[in-house]
Order: sequence, then C-alpha cells, then structure tokens
Amino acid sequence: MFQSRTHTCGELRLANAGEKVTIVGWMENVREVGSTLAFVVLRDFYGTTQVVVENNEEVMKTIKSLNCESTISVTGTVRERSSKNTKIPTGEIEVVPESVEVLGRCIYNELPFEINRSREADENARLRYRFLDLRNPAVKKNIVLRCQVVAALRRSMTEHGFLEITTPILTCSSPEGARDYLVPSRLNPGKFYALPQAPQQFKQLLMTSGFDRYFQIAPCFRDEDARADRSPGEFYQLDMEMAFAGQEDVFAVIEDVFPPIFSEYGKYSVASKAPFKRIKYNDAMERYGSDKPDLRISLVVDDVTQLSQGIGFEAFDGSVVKAIVAPGFDKPRKFIDGLCNDVLAATENKCYWFKVNDDMSFAGGVAKFFAAKHDEVVSALNLQPGACVFLCAGKKLIAQKTAGVIRKTVGNAVEQYIDRERYEFCWIVDFPMYEIGEESGQLEFCHNPFSMPNGGMKALEEKDPLEISAFQYDLVCNGVELSSGAVRNHDPEIMIKAFELVGLGEADVKAKFPAMYNAFCYGAPPHAGIAPGVDRMVMLMAGEESIREIIPFPMNKNAQDLMMGAPSEVDPKQLADVHIAIVKPEK
Repeated sequence: MFQSRTHTCGELRLANAGEKVTIVGWMENVREVGSTLAFVVLRDFYGTTQVVVENNEEVMKTIKSLNCESTISVTGTVRERSSKNTKIPTGEIEVVPESVEVLGRCIYNELPFEINRSREADENARLRYRFLDLRNPAVKKNIVLRCQVVAALRRSMTEHGFLEITTPILTCSSPEGARDYLVPSRLNPGKFYALPQAPQQFKQLLMTSGFDRYFQIAPCFRDEDARADRSPGEFYQLDMEMAFAGQEDVFAVIEDVFPPIFSEYGKYSVASKAPFKRIKYNDAMERYGSDKPDLRISLVVDDVTQLSQGIGFEAFDGSVVKAIVAPGFDKPRKFIDGLCNDVLAATENKCYWFKVNDDMSFAGGVAKFFAAKHDEVVSALNLQPGACVFLCAGKKLIAQKTAGVIRKTVGNAVEQYIDRERYEFCWIVDFPMYEIGEESGQLEFCHNPFSMPNGGMKALEEKDPLEISAFQYDLVCNGVELSSGAVRNHDPEIMIKAFELVGLGEADVKAKFPAMYNAFCYGAPPHAGIAPGVDRMVMLMAGEESIREIIPFPMNKNAQDLMMGAPSEVDPKQLADVHIAIVKPEK
C-alpha cells in the first residue's frame, strides 16, 4: 500500500488557506468538545498541524476509536484559525477533514510516558521504549543535529584533500588499551577476532601504503564502563591521519575544520579561532589542575606550598598546597560549605578556605593559620578585598587534581567566573612518554605507545624515562577531551627501544604488532594524526550533559540494550558452531 501526502505537518501556512491537502502523522492529542467537535494535533517528523473535526459523524467515529500515537492520514481543506497559536509555525491555520484513514493503530490506552515530556521519565523506561522517546521533538532534534554535523565534517575533510577509507571491523585483539569485544571464529576453532578499539594500526598502514591523507567516521568498540561523556560498547570518531606531516600540520587542519562547524551548528555561536591555545601538560596540571581545562573559567591555580609550611595547620605540613583565588566573592558561609562538600564528594580530599575582608584582614575557615604570614600571602596571591581563597593539600598529583576540581566547581557555581556561551578550544601538548603504573608500580606508556618521543633515539638512550616527553597532544573544548593524537613513531629502531624501556623486546614488538612493524621496515613516511570523538562533539554542540542524549539507540550504564534485549543468551547450536562452551561462575 502506498501512502501519499501533499504537505508535511510543519509546512502549511496562511497562504494555503482554501487548498485541499493530505497530511499524515501521529495523533498526538485529541480534545473533544461535545459529540460533534474535536481538535486533533497531528505530528510528523517536520512539525504539528491542528485538525478540527466538525459535524462529520464518520470522521468523529474514527477519531474516537483511536488511541493517541496511532498514525493516520487526513484529507481535508486548509482554513485560517480563529484562535491563532504564535508558538508554532503552522499556528495560523487548521485542516478540516473530509476523511481520515487509519494507517497504524496504537493498541495501548496508556503510554510508558508522555511523548513530549519523555526526557523527564526514568532513563530505563526511555531506553526500553526508545522508539517512543525519539518521537519527542526535543530528542529528535539532537539526532538531526548529529546527522548535520557528520555531513559537515565529511564535506570539510574532503575539501581539505582527505580520502574517506573504511577499515576492517573484524580484526585482531589489541594488546593495549581497554578491554576488547571478542568474536569467535567458526572456521578457526579456538581463535577470535576482536572489534577494533580504534583503526590505529590500519590508518598507519595506509600511510605506509602511500595514501597521503585519510579519514573516516570510524566505529570503535571498547568494553569499558559508562560515564557522562562516554558511551559503553561503541562510539564514533573522526579518525584522520596525514603522511609526511607533523604536529603543526594536524593542528592546522583541525583549527580550520572545527570552528566553523561548532559556530554554525552549536548551541553557542562563538568558537575559538586559529591558532588554539597550546598548553604543556605540566603547565596545565599546575595552572588549571587538569589536563582538560575549561578555559571559559577565569580562575587559575597557584602553588602556596612554601607559604603553608609551619603555620600550625597539620594538614598542610609536608604536603603540596594549592590555592584558587576567587575575586569579588560575595557568597555566604553556607554556599562555601556546599562547594567544599561537593569537592570532597568528587575527590575524597578536603577543601579549605578563608576570605579577605574590606580592611584586608583574613576571616573564616583557616584564616587564623595564615595571620602570621599575612603580607606574604597577600603579595603572593595578589589578593584584593572581597576575595575568597580556596585551598587543598596532598601529594603533588592529588593536590593538583583536587585544585582542578575546586576551580571547576567554583567556576561553574558562580557566573562571574565563567563565560559559558562560547566554545573554547586548546591543545594540551608535551605529554609524558612514560609513567609509573598505579596498579603495576612499573614503568608504562603514559598514552599511545606508537608516539614519537621528543628527542628521538637520543632521548630514549640518555634521559630518565620519566623526563621524556612525547609528540602527543589532546584536543580539549570547554573542559571535555575530544581526542588524543600523536606524531607516530615510524622508525623500527626507535620503536624497539621505546618498548624495551617497558620490558618488551624486539620479539614482543614483532609478535604484538607484526603488520605495522613489518610495514615500517619497508620505508615508512613520518606521519601524524588524531581522532576526535563525534559523540562528544555533538554532545557539546547540543549543550547536553549526557552523551546518551545524542546517540540514536544508546546502551545503559551496564552496557545493555534494554530495547533489543542485548546482550542475550544464544542457542546452544550457535555456540557449538563457533566452538564455545559456557562456564558459569560458581555462586
């Protein structure tokens, strides 16, 4: 059966008055006035139109027999509304139907939630009935935005000379990074494919194959926990790589592609212009307490370790102490205590404070401990009357991260410290090549093991590994890390040396990365790339707090698809085909 419509539910205007039209959609609402008059709101993808049933017994009978959210076709005449609705584009007209055809009947009298208020419903209900949730124009709007952004990214990357090349979905297990999703092989008993965590090796192999500029909107799969800015299971990234290129070449492309797209499609019309601010990793941790700082916040972190020793406050003695000065802070004690409680909940580390009075004396919180060093503190922190000083202490990294949370908490809570309506980009550069693993206590790669160390082979041979920085960089926007990238280590000798420092020899490198290592031995070009997360980009542009709001069919926090019932058990024959036996854990 073919259904035809002459107009959409968002299209008709006063100029269409007198025309005979056919519109189709979902019956959003019905308001009956007596037995001969009814007002019906018809909704489709494009908008809503009011349908008025008047003295038409057959049509009224059809409407009365239907539940809301049934789909119908309405044929009738457009006329001017006597009571206009200026809140919607079609608010000056209404359609008087000659006939109504039922296309798809909703058999339920009650819905799991009201469609236009679905975002207020329990999240599990929204995910289980996602097909209903997506009917909400506010939810649908985010998915439309996602389509527009992806299309714009594709256009811009193509205009910059990049080729869109798709890479395999079934590949080998990755020895680094998050947990893989494994796929058993039917033809190769006991062996498994893995869904790619990223097309990292394939895109580097494309560079060695002679392709100069590659990109794709790449699906990636990681078995990791959900967060507000991370979806479990699968996500998408704008994956790109450039041959015969370095860090600045990658920066130039991103700085040209992103600002116009963010300013056109984003909630805010202002976006950073090239060049984005470059901040060294160590400076970011010292100045902002984070390697993904929100530069819209004007507050910065100061080190007051020396000033805080021997003042009689035990929590500061022998610890690194950081301070955040909030000028012109006029909030009451209760408000400050609330901020400190939020910091404690987020970091499990205490936040301290004191205020500066109009006469420049200190008051409140830990003020008395700094009285003996009053002038030194005022000078070091450039204090002015009305300021509030927030402090934290601990080992260096703990103090830095706690200070970062204080900066973000205070900045977001007090409007004068943040310019919200803009997209502020920055690059975090010169990441440490190595770190001591928290769990292993051994030397490990800090970020990407395929990154080129600053100083090349000489640095690996002569420097303390913990002092070596890498050509690694993060793209950050409004406090959200959009991507990590790097200049790749394309030299087999340097690669082997880099892995030797973490206890892996040449044989390990060849075994773990056979294709890439082998390709590099046939003459590889210097190359660099990055892969900004599409989901996170759209989340920022939509102004959403949760990434699930911009994914058409997201999983819940436990990586479950409640609508489809995945993951699910499978037929024993399917398991036998792929040589799998289920061993359930003992209770």
